[in-house]
Amino acid sequence: MPSHIVVVISKPGLPHLSVLNELPPSAKVTIGNSTHDLASAVPHADVILNANFQPEPFRSIFPQAHQVQWLHSLSAGVEAMLSPEVLASPVPLTNARGVFRESLAEFVIGAMLYFAKDFRRMIRNQTAGRWEQFDIEMLQGATLGIIGYGEIGKAAARLAKTFGMRIVAIRRRVPSAPDPLLDETYTPQQLADMLPHCDYVLVAAPNTPETHGMIGEKQFGLMKNTAVIMNVGRGPVIVEQALIGALQTKRIRGAALDVFDQEPLPPGSDFYHLENVLLSPHCADHTVGWIELAMRKFVDNYKLFDTGQPLDNIVDKKAGY
Repeated sequence: MPSHIVVVISKPGLPHLSVLNELPPSAKVTIGNSTHDLASAVPHADVILNANFQPEPFRSIFPQAHQVQWLHSLSAGVEAMLSPEVLASPVPLTNARGVFRESLAEFVIGAMLYFAKDFRRMIRNQTAGRWEQFDIEMLQGATLGIIGYGEIGKAAARLAKTFGMRIVAIRRRVPSAPDPLLDETYTPQQLADMLPHCDYVLVAAPNTPETHGMIGEKQFGLMKNTAVIMNVGRGPVIVEQALIGALQTKRIRGAALDVFDQEPLPPGSDFYHLENVLLSPHCADHTVGWIELAMRKFVDNYKLFDTGQPLDNIVDKKAGY
């Protein structure tokens, strides 16, 4: 069986890179995190794994990868890799879609319970030594609206359904057969029709030209003033200043955020100081062993590549996911 040169963009020596030892003998691996480190290997590379989650040095080295047959992103999001050269290239791009769905779905359930049961108030009262009884809510009967009904959205819907929630979702393509998890389906053009019915809104969409800034002041104005928005997709899907304004004026009840426009979030960000925000520093999917799982997804896909079988998780580069 012929060998394949595999270029891995990563700082060398990281513990999770040991998973690469599970690759078949045909894989000849070079690891580096700069154009200098990878200069000699890239022109001969058959496979490039972007494992540093950043645009560089991938975007700089890709034009020199004249023999590359397959690109892979260690994350589910691929915007870091979608350079004009990649978009114009016929080389397939795959990602880690599905690896993070269950952990992020659990975060979504936890976020909804956090607001429904008002855990912040309980913790504040406990810290103050205050005995204060108050009413709380149930998830049963509440409506969850999902924007981005992919792997994460479906996993969240499945868990939410066990709580007796009503599930509605935006779908780019409405299938002929009904989805048993969904009580109602909307097209992207019907977002304004869906939002007024939602008690919780989950954003699990990638950042693409179609989704960038799709939730802004107008959309917050359509939501219930008791609604909670959750973002586990990509920060730029929501217009942050519009969200901050909606939270400050109590136009909506709250937000649970795992992703932001700028990461790390600057120390002076309003999100740190808003009482109605549950903030996760983009680690809602960082369960023990998460990065090893993502690496094994690459190894499994390499075995398909190595034996001439169709790759899993091929990205629609034009759509952005």
